[in-house]
Amino acid sequence: MSSTARYDAFVQRLTQSVLDTLGMRGPRWRRAVLERGSARLSGRDALAPELASYIDKVARHAYQGPPTQSSRRSDTSFADMLFEMTVAATVGAALHRLERGMAALCGEEPD
Repeated sequence: MSSTARYDAFVQRLTQSVLDTLGMRGPRWRRAVLERGSARLSGRDALAPELASYIDKVARHAYQGPPTQSSRRSDTSFADMLFEMTVAATVGAALHRLERGMAALCGEEPD
C-alpha cells in the first residue's frame, strides 16, 4: 500500500471515528465543529457565536492554555458536549495542518 493510500485511509478512519461515534451531539454538529476547527468555515457556519469562539481558541490558539469559561457549569452533559467539541475542533485543526504540510512537501500551494 502506498504512503498516500495509507494517509488517505488514516484520515478517513479518524474523521469517521470523530463523526460517527455515539455522543451528546449528532454527526452534523460534530462535522460543523470539525470543519470550523480546520478553518474551512471560518465565520459562515451555523454554530452559536460563543461556540465558534471556543472552537477558534482550541484550533488556533491552544498554546495559550485552556479557554476560560464565563459560566462554570459542572453538569455532566455540558462537560461531555465540551469534550466532544474540543476533540472535533482539535482533529479538524490537526488535519488542516497535515494537509498544508503534505502540500508543502509535494511542492503545491496550500489553500
